[in-house]
Amino acid sequence: MDFLPTTFYFLLTIGVLVLVHELGHFLAAKLFGMRVDRFSIGFPPRAFGKKIGDTDYCVSWIPIGGYVKIAGMVDESFDTEFLNEDPKPWEFRAKPIWQRMIVICAGVAMNIILAVVIFWGIIYYQGKTVRPVTEVGYVAPESPAAKAGFHAGDVIESVNGKAVTHWEGVENSVYSEALTGNLLLNIKRGGEPMTITMTQPLASAILEDRFGLYPTGMAAYVTTIESGKPAERTGLKPGDMIVSVNGEAISFQSLQETVKRSSGKEVAIRWKRGEVVQDSRITPTPDGKIGVGFSPVYTGPVEQVHYSLLAALPEGVSDAWNMSWMNLKSIYQILVGHVSFSKSVAGPIMIAKMATRSAEVGIMSFLGFMALLSMNLAILNLFPFPALDGGHAVFLVYEGIFRREIPAKVKIAIQQVGFVLLLVFMAFVLYNDIIRF
Repeated sequence: MDFLPTTFYFLLTIGVLVLVHELGHFLAAKLFGMRVDRFSIGFPPRAFGKKIGDTDYCVSWIPIGGYVKIAGMVDESFDTEFLNEDPKPWEFRAKPIWQRMIVICAGVAMNIILAVVIFWGIIYYQGKTVRPVTEVGYVAPESPAAKAGFHAGDVIESVNGKAVTHWEGVENSVYSEALTGNLLLNIKRGGEPMTITMTQPLASAILEDRFGLYPTGMAAYVTTIESGKPAERTGLKPGDMIVSVNGEAISFQSLQETVKRSSGKEVAIRWKRGEVVQDSRITPTPDGKIGVGFSPVYTGPVEQVHYSLLAALPEGVSDAWNMSWMNLKSIYQILVGHVSFSKSVAGPIMIAKMATRSAEVGIMSFLGFMALLSMNLAILNLFPFPALDGGHAVFLVYEGIFRREIPAKVKIAIQQVGFVLLLVFMAFVLYNDIIRF
């Protein structure tokens, strides 16, 4: 992992998401006539910045978020000097609860809006590509799908009662419904209807790993070449697509078996490098190997669905909603112990790594990753935890119900405890990242 590009994409991703989130609080506060003392990217202590008017726009040292310091509000700065004076008209505490609640929730709203706009733009720009097949071409050994009893050639018709007509529908339904803890898949095997049932813990294993099913039409894409092995001597390189062995058409699932049958015998091999077809001869080793690492790449039929600007909007909203719903289900699975917490959380190192990988694929992939992270940030901030927006919202709900304000000293104590726990959590995810990295 290259340090400079990885750091750049991490800072770009986090910077945009935090900026948008805090901008929501800032604009809502200004809308209701509240004075904003500080707009900070990062948590205190302050690193550098510039004061314009009443507001200090700055960057702070702890890069786990940001905050907007609104006059008359107990927040992450733990400033209580304002409590020595009567409330001023421009202070947060002087405004009606409904206005204060809007200010608190505006950051989450902005992250949701950002995700919707990104999904909307991606769908309008490039449409959606679907693979119009539901037939299983390959079942990965030892995968949840293999353990459930899937075979190559099975045709999937529905997942938990929801009909599927393309592979994207299969994957979306499987991963979404697996979050409920149970899967019921109606298939056809040799034309005969069958039902495959997956319950705990097999269904939850899908969330920690891959399902293990691949559609028909998967080609063998070369990822690595072992030094000194037959593939290297033949001239194969990473990125090549193996087309045939001894005149027999090759798919991802048949390559290994075909090569093994030719152990120690010279055979003809054909591959594609881009659009150029190349031929050579190769002799697999006695144990039936040629020294390549390969992964599946879909080469079957595809359908491209295009949308007008207006038609793309509800699709963007739907994608954002589905993403949120899946995130909430994932959190539930973690809380009830069906999914490993350490395998499910990602800290700054993993985020940096994923941001860089998505950027390497292309701008649309990077924007999609940013939209996903924006939805995660919105959901995280809704949790009723001190130092998060959800914690502030709980204070306001309490004050609205009981018609009395929580003492400032109590708020400060709760905020301090919450902030320390948040730092401990960040330390854990950072350690977890290092172990996984």
